[in-house]
Amino acid sequence: MRAKTCFAIGLFVALFFVSARATHAPNWTLIWSDEFAGAANSAPNSTKWNYDLGGKGWGNNELQTYTNRTQNAYLDGDGHLVIKVIKESFTGADGITRQYTSARLLTKGKFAQRYGRFEARLKLPYGQGIWPAFWMLGNDIDKVSWPSCGEIDIMENIGKEPSINHGSLHGPGYSGGNPLTGIYTLPNSQKFADDFHVFAVEWDASAVRFYVDNTLYHTKTIANVPAGNRWVFDHPFFMLLNVAVGGNFPGSPDDTTTFPQTLIVDYVRVYSYAAPRSTLKKGS
Repeated sequence: MRAKTCFAIGLFVALFFVSARATHAPNWTLIWSDEFAGAANSAPNSTKWNYDLGGKGWGNNELQTYTNRTQNAYLDGDGHLVIKVIKESFTGADGITRQYTSARLLTKGKFAQRYGRFEARLKLPYGQGIWPAFWMLGNDIDKVSWPSCGEIDIMENIGKEPSINHGSLHGPGYSGGNPLTGIYTLPNSQKFADDFHVFAVEWDASAVRFYVDNTLYHTKTIANVPAGNRWVFDHPFFMLLNVAVGGNFPGSPDDTTTFPQTLIVDYVRVYSYAAPRSTLKKGS
């Protein structure tokens, strides 16, 4: 039985009081979620997700065209969303021909929230030039542009580093190749492509805390913003899930890269605080 619905109740109760795990703490209220229930090969829920489309490079010299086809984003019938990268010649509606297709889903216009816990349980793709991400952008992006809108990278991985997750904040004066960032490395040479892992941030008025599998590995606060620049994490953000190919960060695929590649999403969940942050127990 799938992990999201089956666990040892006695063990859970014991661990809860020891670790006060955030997703089950009494001070969290589930606000939004997608468990990706639906028929095999059906499209993601259109009431929750939109698509970014095209092959314009997306500011990073990326090599894929994003589509809204079920070949690139679909439910597998077992409670997962699959974002699939295919090596194929494809010309999008923008007239740009690329040699890879993928998908980029976002909740812009459908859901955004200021503060709380944002998490996803994911099994990552791998390989040189593969670039999956679970991230957020400020919902004022159309008014103020990037990076003034702010960006929170919850899961960002480049496939040549299969054990490393990057957690980052981008804002004016600390963006692109110079974000506020930290990394988490899986122990014992494990790879994020081998199993599901939970990637999360807990975000409040003064800090963003980054977690992998409920381990806090990185915290950034207003004090970390370079002098003369602004903390822009004070308004609602929307979420994105995508897999890019190539680009400035990962570099291009090479002869070692295999296709297709898949990002498998078990769930995405968003919580809000049911009490002021200062009243929460340590570790919650």
